[in-house]
Amino acid sequence: MWESDPIVYSNLVEIMRKEANEGSSKKPTSCSRAALWLTRAMDFTLALLQRLVKDMSQNMEQAVEESYNLTIKPWHGWISCAAFKVALKLVPNNNTFINVLAGKDESHQMVQDDIRSLISLLIPLLSQLHSILELYEVHKLKSS
Repeated sequence: MWESDPIVYSNLVEIMRKEANEGSSKKPTSCSRAALWLTRAMDFTLALLQRLVKDMSQNMEQAVEESYNLTIKPWHGWISCAAFKVALKLVPNNNTFINVLAGKDESHQMVQDDIRSLISLLIPLLSQLHSILELYEVHKLKSS
């Protein structure tokens, strides 16, 4: 896509503007829809990280489910919700998750500090992405 017109496809906003003008932004294969679902996935990640940083010892499966219910479930159909329930059984426990995130000699406190830093970066980025999605009227699309 980019090679066909590098100026038009120079950034996400330009791509979404072009799709909106063409009337293709709400199609299942549009870049706008892909950006929407990427944003929702990042919303889920942010919600989960915020829960974890608040209480690093909380039940991981519960934290994942609460984050999903808050961010992605409203946009999923019943098949996707059922698939999530199956995937939820594969969620690691807290220690396994934190140990995967930790560097070689990194403590849980260092991981928590890293998560806080990531959260502070994600919040303004997601705010900007949501504004762009609303501008091009794709923010309320459900899964197809």
